[in-house]
Amino acid sequence: MSTMRALQVSKPNGPLELVQREIPTPGPRWVRVKVEACGVCHSDAFTRSGGYPGLVLPRVPGHEIAGRIDAVGAEVTAWKVGDRVGVGWHGGHCFECDSCRRGLFINCVKAKVTGISHDGGYAEYAVVPSESVARIPEELSAVDAGPLLCAGVTTYNSLRNSGARPGATVAVQGIGGLGHLAIQYAARMGFRTVAISRGADKAALARELGAHEYIDTAAVDAAEGLQKLGGADLVLATAPSSAAMEGTVGGLKPRGKLLIVAAAFEPLKVSAMGLLSGKTIAGWPSGSAIDSEDTMAFSALTNVRPRVETYKLEQAEAAFASMMEGRARFRAVLVP
Repeated sequence: MSTMRALQVSKPNGPLELVQREIPTPGPRWVRVKVEACGVCHSDAFTRSGGYPGLVLPRVPGHEIAGRIDAVGAEVTAWKVGDRVGVGWHGGHCFECDSCRRGLFINCVKAKVTGISHDGGYAEYAVVPSESVARIPEELSAVDAGPLLCAGVTTYNSLRNSGARPGATVAVQGIGGLGHLAIQYAARMGFRTVAISRGADKAALARELGAHEYIDTAAVDAAEGLQKLGGADLVLATAPSSAAMEGTVGGLKPRGKLLIVAAAFEPLKVSAMGLLSGKTIAGWPSGSAIDSEDTMAFSALTNVRPRVETYKLEQAEAAFASMMEGRARFRAVLVP
């Protein structure tokens, strides 16, 4: 077979077109992955809109790729045919800029983005730079691995680099695609884990995921609820609502931190006076391939799993709509 099925975006805000394409051949330092699963992420809307800087259409979206290497390009020595691998948002780096020379590959000034700089995983095959792939443990299925390469690495990597120590009170704002994984990671890292969401009906789910406490913002302000628990050392903001993020700052302990991993587009309004006790607000990017590898290894070790809905390639529009409208519980995954 010399052709494959792929979903491409040909014009800004256009449909996901199911097309036949030639199966691509990997160039030097690139590998080809036979896709077994690809998660559908809110950030795929950047490809769909056609507005991401440097994006050239048509483009195949998808940056939560899980599968097996079935071809390697010249100069690839670290990977071989048959290796189980995943590819996330970080799609490669230059190795030469100041950030790369310091090992901060996620901050590379020439960083590639999977599904934007080059075709992603809404297809039967994807060709990607060899430095962008991460090993998948045998304990993880491809469907489970896909979301861990974006939502997983974003929450796991932010928590492990947050400065919070085991026993600290860590609150997760939002129980969605990111939040349902963040709660699991926080609990398994040894934090006193507090879930924050709206509605009493979320309490049972929060505790099932590992939360020790639940704050229903329909009944009490997030800050008030946190203060009743003694305050939070860290709030991980996983729901893209600036208002909801702002509402947690008053619940931080002195020198506590609000760490943002959700892309809210509205400005964040916070009183400067409220920060003078040493509170901080910061953001965190996802991670490079080795961070994804660590995320999956930890997930396999501690039994962290995403909750997913699976769709065939032909059902991509339904999967995308379910994700964008917040109906997916909690990650949508395409299975070619």
